[in-house]
Amino acid sequence: MNNVMWTGAVAFAVCGALGPVVIPLLHKLRFGQSVRGCGPESHKQKSGTPTMGGVMILMGLMVAVAIFGEFTSALKVALFLTLSHGVIGALDDGIKIVKKRNLGLNVKQKFALQILVAAGFIWYGVMTNFPTELWVPGFNIYFDLGWGYYLIVLALLLGTTNAVNFTDGLDGLVSLVSLPVFLTFGFFAYTLGKTDLMGFSAALFGSLLGFLIYNRHPAKVFMGDTGSLALGGAVAALALLLKCELLLIVLGGIYVAEALSVILQVGSFKLRHGKRIFRMAPIHHHFELGGWGEVLTVKVFSLVSCLLAAVSFGLWVLKFVI
Repeated sequence: MNNVMWTGAVAFAVCGALGPVVIPLLHKLRFGQSVRGCGPESHKQKSGTPTMGGVMILMGLMVAVAIFGEFTSALKVALFLTLSHGVIGALDDGIKIVKKRNLGLNVKQKFALQILVAAGFIWYGVMTNFPTELWVPGFNIYFDLGWGYYLIVLALLLGTTNAVNFTDGLDGLVSLVSLPVFLTFGFFAYTLGKTDLMGFSAALFGSLLGFLIYNRHPAKVFMGDTGSLALGGAVAALALLLKCELLLIVLGGIYVAEALSVILQVGSFKLRHGKRIFRMAPIHHHFELGGWGEVLTVKVFSLVSCLLAAVSFGLWVLKFVI
């Protein structure tokens, strides 16, 4: 347990210490964010704020895990899914920076790379006889899906990484929403005796706290897709390795709402001849433009994430009671 606490503390210290070094460097390299023209008017002043700050989060994670981590196969898989998605995000950010536009990789390119990473996990699962049972929270029912489980894996990896990416749209939003998620995953790992994944969760929790020093409103740096896709990979990895795939729908409810709002908005626009459901998608912009503003929206979404984490905690405990 002491090692787990130190893992989080070191990740926090490393990420926090990197700010005064990395942020000026990103400024010098002109790694500024390009704000989309159709976004909220208030966001235009964010143009030029350094992006790719996700490297700070990943450095905090890697240093902490390198010092205190238990390099089990589960930890290696978690790092693979996190860092590989971070590389995809970095490529996406790099194209945006070089081209001076808000679009990096196109949808097909990004999905192809994400499917390739998912295939890597599926290959690992087949080679190691990874459990293909699916637990239904609240009922303590298990279904062995056999090969069909890997369709769930593919959907979970693609859905989670992109959903977390959609959530990264306001100062500090995805960091604050993700803190209770990783804290809850750490508790799940504790109940299962998986100290390796406890340390991994603690390292991400600490890195996000360190990053918030610079990413809280008004943000001095954005994590970019480098950070948000990596976080999505980490969330998906923990859900898979802790065998709580369906519970992620509750625990990551904010991510789910963000992704659904985009799907519904696009579908409505195409099927209803330009009519929209929300003022703007993802849904955090809908509330922001509805009068909440950026700071209140972040506070409410963070509180909801805490409540969802509490519900998930209860459902997980029921697993050992029923």
